[in-house]
Amino acid sequence: MSQKPEDQDVDSDLKRVAIEGTLPLKAVGIENLKEANPYFMPPHRYLHPWFARRPTPASRLAILSSVLPPDVKANTLLDWMQIGPRDDIDVDIEQYVAEKKRTEDERDGNLEEHYGYPRPYTRTPTTDEKGEIHDLLRDHWDGELPTVLDPTAGGGVIPFESLRYGLPTAANELNPVPTVMLKVLLEYAPNVGSLQNELNEWGDRITEIAGEELTPYFPSDGERQTPSHYACTYAVDCPECGCDIPITKKWWLQKQSSSKGVAARPSVSEDETEIEYEVVRLPDDVEKSEYNPQDGPHTRSGAECLNCGIVMESDAIQEKIRDYDFRYEIYGVKYEKSDGGTAWRAPIPEDYEAQSRAADRIESDFDLSSLLDVPRYIGDEDRAGPYGVTKWRDAFTPRQLVTLHEYLQAYKECQQEILEKYDQEKGEAILAVLALVAGKTVDRNVRFAPLDISNGLLGNALGGKHFTLQWSFVENNLSAGNQDYHDTLDRVRDSYEEIATFLSDEDANDVQVSQSDAADLPLDSNSIQAVVIDPPYYDSIIYSEMSDMSYVWLKEYLGDIYPEIFSTDLTDKSEEAVANVAEYEEVASNSSSKSELAAEDYENKMAEIFQELYRVIEPGGVMTVMFTHKESSAWDTLTKSLIRSGFTVTSTHPITSEMPQRTDTRGGGSADSTLLLTGRKPVDADEDDSETIPTLWSDVRADTRQVAQEAARDLIDAGLSLTKTDVIISAFGPTLKVYADAYPVVDDQDQEVPPRRALEEAREAVTRVLVEEYLEGEGLDDLDDITEWYILSWLVHESETFDYDDGHQLGLGIGVDIDDIKRSTKIWGKKRGDIQLKTHDDRVQDITLPRDERSSRTPVDPDALSYTVALDAVHAAMHVYEKQGEDVAIDWLKQRSFDTDASFKATLKALLQVLPQNHPEWEAARDLALGRAHDALGLEFTPTDFTDDRDQGPEQSELSDHS
Repeated sequence: MSQKPEDQDVDSDLKRVAIEGTLPLKAVGIENLKEANPYFMPPHRYLHPWFARRPTPASRLAILSSVLPPDVKANTLLDWMQIGPRDDIDVDIEQYVAEKKRTEDERDGNLEEHYGYPRPYTRTPTTDEKGEIHDLLRDHWDGELPTVLDPTAGGGVIPFESLRYGLPTAANELNPVPTVMLKVLLEYAPNVGSLQNELNEWGDRITEIAGEELTPYFPSDGERQTPSHYACTYAVDCPECGCDIPITKKWWLQKQSSSKGVAARPSVSEDETEIEYEVVRLPDDVEKSEYNPQDGPHTRSGAECLNCGIVMESDAIQEKIRDYDFRYEIYGVKYEKSDGGTAWRAPIPEDYEAQSRAADRIESDFDLSSLLDVPRYIGDEDRAGPYGVTKWRDAFTPRQLVTLHEYLQAYKECQQEILEKYDQEKGEAILAVLALVAGKTVDRNVRFAPLDISNGLLGNALGGKHFTLQWSFVENNLSAGNQDYHDTLDRVRDSYEEIATFLSDEDANDVQVSQSDAADLPLDSNSIQAVVIDPPYYDSIIYSEMSDMSYVWLKEYLGDIYPEIFSTDLTDKSEEAVANVAEYEEVASNSSSKSELAAEDYENKMAEIFQELYRVIEPGGVMTVMFTHKESSAWDTLTKSLIRSGFTVTSTHPITSEMPQRTDTRGGGSADSTLLLTGRKPVDADEDDSETIPTLWSDVRADTRQVAQEAARDLIDAGLSLTKTDVIISAFGPTLKVYADAYPVVDDQDQEVPPRRALEEAREAVTRVLVEEYLEGEGLDDLDDITEWYILSWLVHESETFDYDDGHQLGLGIGVDIDDIKRSTKIWGKKRGDIQLKTHDDRVQDITLPRDERSSRTPVDPDALSYTVALDAVHAAMHVYEKQGEDVAIDWLKQRSFDTDASFKATLKALLQVLPQNHPEWEAARDLALGRAHDALGLEFTPTDFTDDRDQGPEQSELSDHS
């Protein structure tokens, strides 16, 4: 349970709501994690790809606790959220759920059987439950049900859950793509209801029409061997011998393990001009020791010619592809067998003839020659522009474009019949859902979508946060196979049908869907009681840029149905509230970088949004912000925007919302937890507050550190399954409340102190709590600043790669400017703009080489007799142990008196506590601390002392937020 301060807002007339009290966060966090299972996600996630959808339990908690009175019991709240056993009203639900989580690994049966109740998203509150809630709400809100607004609704989880509780709901979204989803989710599903028969009928008709037209482009090799997937790459001419060079990194088609699966095996043709292929099965046809499909010709530096061995450099490859001096190379064909199964074969001449037929069609067919002839927005998330993908039609191979075009034409052929056969709303509903089906097929039939070798199927283009040409991609036959049009239709139809069962037609009477800038809402002033907003995540996702691929196709499908929604060539980039550095590429200067300008733009736009929300919320109304981001710069801009708009921060709650990431994966901008930050519009909102007296930073600083440390200790003790990074982020909430209560804050020079300073103090203060909690012994007091930063980085992030801003802020907290030490120490480097911590392999010169042959890029000399940085000494010792063995290492250690060096021992001990035990660096530290070296150093610990106490949660893979 979370604990909130006793003090209430200075506005004594303000009615408290449940979110300003104690909430059952642990149980809700557990349900969030259960919902993240990719096999049991809510149906709205399958309607169409979109980003960063919030979990149902977290959304329900934010909605209900923002409108319910404060005296609602935790059990009652959880019961209304459909969490907990249905038949035992006396059980403490939070304790019950926590115990079920603790015993998950001991269960018999599936998760639902173990917990004793269904996943919450599958259950809509009963009529009686809604009646109880509504009675309570009317008492609290002067006889009326409160209206809940989500002004940046995105995929629609918040307004959808609001509707399921029968609350008047308003949903707004700037981007046209999720706007269509919102119409389907919030208007058509409750109003029109089931469309199963209609979607089946028209889906069959579209497939029949398109499939007949596509037959020439997907030739069969024998009876009933229709191709479903063409595994493709690019081939360029070798500048030395003229032979084709395929640009694939791996030859796997379907990989079952490191040495088992199906692969393409290339060979040079007799005339040495092209590559021929056979399909082999490992280990049946060939052993991996004889042929390794992992070794494709393309590496980071370039691609090797299989005929003459010359390596074409990456720049030359990029130039070839940009100038369309390449051909699409087929190296494997998946087909349907007569028994209904699938298999892979090598390409045949007919496959290339069909490919040429598609290319000719693109040039000769007027409709195709102009289809998607729309310039692409080449922003910061784009990796394809430099390869010549400058128009949206360029993102597709000729066969992909022909395929998608034929399905579009089939849809258009049916469109008028559909509109004439049904009433307007039902006809539009059918067409909208069928358009979403088409949008999903595009996501897996484009040059940005990879071949998923784990199962020999299609990956999706929007799986990342940028557009990248894939070196292995797929041309998909939408009329055949297990990822065809009907497969996608079935998924979308079933999702829609399930959604329709969750809502009744009476729910739709209380919903308003709008498409507009959230800073200019089509709502009356003082008309909204509660806002629940999951705002754009700073620079984590550039939604408009990433949605353009879907937008250009949905416009082709729905442009004449919703002309007001699809009125522009691409989505709106200028009004979107994100920190988009690409928008400032041409205006940045020495005085203002593009990052600074983008941050300022985000802050201004969020301020405008919050000011608009302040306008539409009635005095005494509530705004709860669901924010999931790691960077303090994002919190800084969000907080300044919120405070300056007039809201009073009254409560904060951290809640686990995502699966914890593996320690070896690259972290993104979003955190594993969500912070619910609640602000209120004062009852006397119209009164002039110009007499506000600034508060001195020196008076605020101590309170900031104190509340941050108290929050961290409470979170650690509460067992909320937060990562260490999220403990820091979660402490931002109480910190920002202190700052907001004291706002405006100024230093002794009367200069305004931004929220970022308070967050820096909170980060450093919480880090000290983490050191006390997770590092045994004396901590890091005896270590130099550089070593301390390195160890703290591992402790906090539990990964060698993390956000630069986080690492920089961590350094400032202990007096280290990491940019100043980067070149001299090589203790860290940059990887895709993030920090990557370096290991002893990266930093220590090879002791087995003569001095004149050692790399000058490695700063640590293993022959040195002393070291000013303790980490250098430990890294050198690891290196000597690995290269020259235990005996030499012991002599080396004693010669340098490391057996009596407290900082050396403290560094080695700390590394054993903070490094992930599956990391090679931990193994190197372990080896150094075991055996006779352990005795020679006089260590009072062994690596096994820390193996049981490490804060290692269950290893989980990162999940995407769309399907």
